Amino acid sequence: MDDHEPAVVGINRTQDGSIAVARGPATVYSLQKERLTRRKHQWGRLGDLPNLYLPRMAALHEPVDLVVECFSSDDEIKHIDAYHEEVRDTLRFRGEPRIVTMSHHLSHLYSAFPPSPFPAAAGMIIDTQGSPVRDMTEPPYERGIGEETPSDLLEVSSFYRCERGRPPECFAKQLWDGDWDRPAGLGCFFYLLTRVMFTGEGSEGKVMGLAPFGELSTFGLPDLVVDEHRVLIPQEWLAIFAERNRFSHFLGGPGSFTDCADLAAEGQRAFETALLQVTAWLHKQTGAQDLVFAGGTALNCSANGRILRESAFDDVFIPPSAHDGGTALGCALYGMIECLGETSDFRWTNDFLGPEPDADAVAATVRSAADDPGLVVKRPPDLAAAAADLLEAGYVVALHQGRSESGPRALGGRSIIGDARHPAMRDFINFRVKGREWFRPLAPLVLAEAAPAIFDVDRPVRFMQFAIDVRPEHRAALTAVTHVDCTARIQTVEPRNTPFLHALLTAFEERTGCPVLINTSLNRKGHPLTEAPQDSLACLTSTGIHALVMPPFLIRKPHASPVPRDWHP
Repeated sequence: MDDHEPAVVGINRTQDGSIAVARGPATVYSLQKERLTRRKHQWGRLGDLPNLYLPRMAALHEPVDLVVECFSSDDEIKHIDAYHEEVRDTLRFRGEPRIVTMSHHLSHLYSAFPPSPFPAAAGMIIDTQGSPVRDMTEPPYERGIGEETPSDLLEVSSFYRCERGRPPECFAKQLWDGDWDRPAGLGCFFYLLTRVMFTGEGSEGKVMGLAPFGELSTFGLPDLVVDEHRVLIPQEWLAIFAERNRFSHFLGGPGSFTDCADLAAEGQRAFETALLQVTAWLHKQTGAQDLVFAGGTALNCSANGRILRESAFDDVFIPPSAHDGGTALGCALYGMIECLGETSDFRWTNDFLGPEPDADAVAATVRSAADDPGLVVKRPPDLAAAAADLLEAGYVVALHQGRSESGPRALGGRSIIGDARHPAMRDFINFRVKGREWFRPLAPLVLAEAAPAIFDVDRPVRFMQFAIDVRPEHRAALTAVTHVDCTARIQTVEPRNTPFLHALLTAFEERTGCPVLINTSLNRKGHPLTEAPQDSLACLTSTGIHALVMPPFLIRKPHASPVPRDWHP
């Protein structure tokens, strides 16, 4: 009798290229291409599977039962035959190779609902653009799409009823013809808002961070038009998006910071208002207690905080990899549940889904550090206590431990840590470590048991997906993590899911009485989160970071001074 554990490989072929492996009832690995190539938001391409993923992920060397892949609105699907040939040549299958393709929004949904804590939920997927009608793989249902629907229309939002043990029911979609002269949907709106001020992929977070510095009445722009689940963009917004010189401050042009901040403020307000209207419509349609939300727009933590506080849903689950990088995991879970008929017990309680740590790579990196005359390597008997001592003294400490995070936010696997009470720490990290705009907020780590006393929160918030109000009596003491609008993108820390972080915070609290630390992603300017040990060491040596914790080792710049409390750029 064959008693092997079933194994499914999921692959995202397009933007934020990624791969995932689901094995047995609960084991999951996930890795984004950018972590290996060191190029942010890199798209999937032929050659990724044999040349990048196979050498790095041991789970791919075991036999698999099924491969599930997803594409989006780009042209990569035209190479599907070559992709399938590559899969058959690279992986070992049990029996005949089996490859399934699924559509984009459905893959987002499977990254959100099956790993959520809910037995049933409403599902909301909103991004810039997903699969065309001709490539949608959801079963027939009353989604307003029939034989007469043009096959090249693109999904920009999708809405579902979800219940464990049953395939999800998609009952509504907003479709768009792809004509950027007539953009539609919340994803298109925020994409255009971002591109008028910033360049490059992944700059939406800059707009979100800039918005609280602006005034809401400068331009007098209208709300977006919301018709049930459909969102349309008024002409007044399209006209102002065309005024590129006016908003070119961050692009090296003549535009002013004030105009950019004011536009960001009005855009964020319009986005939040429309999103809350759509969320209210979804609750009315489903009557569900809980909501799962994914797609690129689900990375907007300010809007997410308002959904949590103001919507009729009792609770909201947003996967750590809500963007396209998480669709590979959605593919793998879809294959396990719907194609193989297996039960998945995987729940997204932490986001450390990268490959298992490579002990040889850690040892080689430590040897390299020991040979560097500008570094000292130690092995403290209590590593958390040693790191807490450095943090209390005003040093910036990087943390590289265990499996890496699968999503875009550092959660303690690849993090930069600092003292949230230090008046100059935010500016020092933004300028001397991250090399980024001064207005970008930094996020707080907080012991879960202490979180409700400091932040307006009554539940675990593990993945930095919600902007939460800092209670008034703590704002002055936590200036490094309190944004100008008095919110913070918190991460609550529990011993079960993040034991070293919990030990570090506990040791810091014992020394200072403060259960909060700064946490931001371990990367250099323009680079993604570090993945391999040598990436993190390079980040230490090329930035203003003072020390690197790489258990069981502590690597320090012995002659570096702590950040002065009156430091300024």
